[in-house]
Amino acid sequence: MQVRLTPEELGAGLGERATLVQFSTSFCQPCRATRRTLAEVAAMVEGVAHVEVDAEANLALVRRLAVERTPTVLVLDAGGRVVRRAVGQPRRVDVIAALGDVL
Repeated sequence: MQVRLTPEELGAGLGERATLVQFSTSFCQPCRATRRTLAEVAAMVEGVAHVEVDAEANLALVRRLAVERTPTVLVLDAGGRVVRRAVGQPRRVDVIAALGDVL
């Protein structure tokens, strides 16, 4: 079964072409760097949005998606389907490569 996320679940709109979803917590140091990396990539690639989800405030979604660590990054296609997943601070080149698979 393929997991799809809606704008309502994320509290933000989806990108026209893809969405980078970041699960973070307030005490997570690597989450800050991940936020910068994903925001930079989203700004570089037309139609890509970056959405940050507070894991502590969205426990039902965290459980549904089995998010065990922060940062966890999901790459969604235009329809909100989860197509890639990574745990830990991603490198920019890896984020771009993951988007390349979606776009």
